[in-house]
Amino acid sequence: MRGRRAVVVAGLVGVLGLAGCSPGDDEGSARPTDAVTASSAAPSPGSPTPEPSSSPSPSVSASPSASPSPVPVTGPDQKLVTMTVSGGYAGVSKKVVLRGDGTVRATDEGRTVVRRTDAAQFTKLRTLLGDPALDEVPEFTIDMGAADMFQYTLQFDGRTVMTDRSAGQPALDRLIGALEAWLPKG
Repeated sequence: MRGRRAVVVAGLVGVLGLAGCSPGDDEGSARPTDAVTASSAAPSPGSPTPEPSSSPSPSVSASPSASPSPVPVTGPDQKLVTMTVSGGYAGVSKKVVLRGDGTVRATDEGRTVVRRTDAAQFTKLRTLLGDPALDEVPEFTIDMGAADMFQYTLQFDGRTVMTDRSAGQPALDRLIGALEAWLPKG
């Protein structure tokens, strides 16, 4: 038992050192609009917009007893959610940040893109964040015996959640999928 505990603690330390959340699933994605590079001050209307996966959007409601409602926004600089993705065979490092002004800053392999959500996309992302089922998600669900899996670290509502998606967490999986859609493509 003591040896296993040491392996879990050592694995946790390694995971925490690598944590840099990013999405890995295209499920439940909102469509990004108004592509803007990080060096630009304003959106350029003619910029091409990367299209997320065309997989169908899952139902937003995960709990039959409580309907999700959009999380409140307290200001334009508020970070509603930060997701970093790390690990995998190639050692990826990706990050997505949703702000209170409706912008999404996504970084992948040193390339940063800032896009603006439209009203429906912003409401959908805030509703996914407001899903009461997220309150039941454990702070740490990593399969320490699995190798080369992506590790997702999400910071939202004063919490940090780490997962490799090895345990079924539908509300968290929908949120991760929606945020992954905002990452730069290829």
